[in-house]
Amino acid sequence: MLKKMHTMNTTTDEVLEFVQENDVQFIRLSFCDLLGFHKNIAIVADELPAAFANGISFDAHAIKGFRDVMQSDLLLFPDPDTMMLLPWRPGPGRVVRFYCDIRNPDKTTFPCDGRALLKQVVERCQKLGYICNVGTKCEFYLFKTNENGEPTNVTLDKGGYLDISPLDKGENIRREICLTLKEMGIKPESSHHEQGPGQNEIDFKPSNILAAADNLQTFKSVVKAVAARNGLFASFMPKPLPGAAGSGLHVNLSLAQNGINVFRNQNGGLSKIAENFIAGILARTPEMTLFLNPLANSYRRFGEFEAPKYISWSHQNRSQLIRIPAAVGEKVRLELRSPDSSLHPYLAFGLILAAGLDGIESQRALPDAVDVDLYTADENITKTLIPLPDALDKAIVLAENSSFVREVVGEELLMKYITLKKAEAAAFAAAEDKAQFDREQYFGVV
Repeated sequence: MLKKMHTMNTTTDEVLEFVQENDVQFIRLSFCDLLGFHKNIAIVADELPAAFANGISFDAHAIKGFRDVMQSDLLLFPDPDTMMLLPWRPGPGRVVRFYCDIRNPDKTTFPCDGRALLKQVVERCQKLGYICNVGTKCEFYLFKTNENGEPTNVTLDKGGYLDISPLDKGENIRREICLTLKEMGIKPESSHHEQGPGQNEIDFKPSNILAAADNLQTFKSVVKAVAARNGLFASFMPKPLPGAAGSGLHVNLSLAQNGINVFRNQNGGLSKIAENFIAGILARTPEMTLFLNPLANSYRRFGEFEAPKYISWSHQNRSQLIRIPAAVGEKVRLELRSPDSSLHPYLAFGLILAAGLDGIESQRALPDAVDVDLYTADENITKTLIPLPDALDKAIVLAENSSFVREVVGEELLMKYITLKKAEAAAFAAAEDKAQFDREQYFGVV
């Protein structure tokens, strides 16, 4: 019988006791590289006390964008609040995973640690008296694999939106994913087949924004592990199939104060705080799009299959960048519809929250709602709206020239990120076959 752990404010002593009493033999220390890819080091359980006290060293020069070879050492310090047993690694010799703080050898924060950056924005939010809650809606495709276990471009099924078996062949995979997540303490809210063939969506209950970012990383790992266990390949590529729906990551946000959702007002509409918060995100989305949609492939998704194209908002309307879903009371929230799952969750969520907080602090006025279908709207309407950047190189320019982005992520992180993205954009521009570039660069890894 497993001993239960606290879910918040867990101490290192409690973690060490749990590890000892539950036959935990291996520890995975996880973190994100600069582009949001999941990395980890495995240590034996006996080394965990030393990891808490002094960190575990790794070669940061080998992580793209982190350090040069002259100063290559960085340290991972496990966050005890993030301990999770990995259900697909059962006993004897169980495996647990921690997300880690990345620090310099002198134990100061590494400037390119996105999780530390998000913590800083969360602290700013708390000083204003708010807790930001986030629920994600994450889409992905399931592809068949060949005799060597390599992914093909053949989808698991030909089903469509909300289809059931036999058209939907992914229901058992989604069930297994949801049960695995639940076993890990993560709470899915719903799941279904999406519009594209072999496309699926799993939605999550709101949690504090740091936990939501952690859970998104865990979710992607679980999806890929469960798919592989079933002889399939899961892809979070934004637009894996030309002519089919792209995969988005819809981010639902609200703010709580003293346990009460401050997005709602007494008349059933949006509160002034909510309007300011939404206005801040609308104003900053063009310049932070590079971090919400970081791949050249990301921009193939915009403007079709309910993906946005313009900076606009409305109630319920799925053609908008931000929509206010039909909800009442504590469920009133905004839904940001432009991001996709190739993003670095800590950097993206940090920027989104910072943009909203800027809107509150400056009391930014919310523009009028655009209550039309923007996919069929007359040009007289669309020409008055600011478009989202429609290519990676355009998003790079907006981010590089943004004082807001620079202030939130810091000069060093921004310059390293921009350097990597400029190289990617140049390689995409030089590629004669863009579809082949997408497949070679993104399909097997995102």
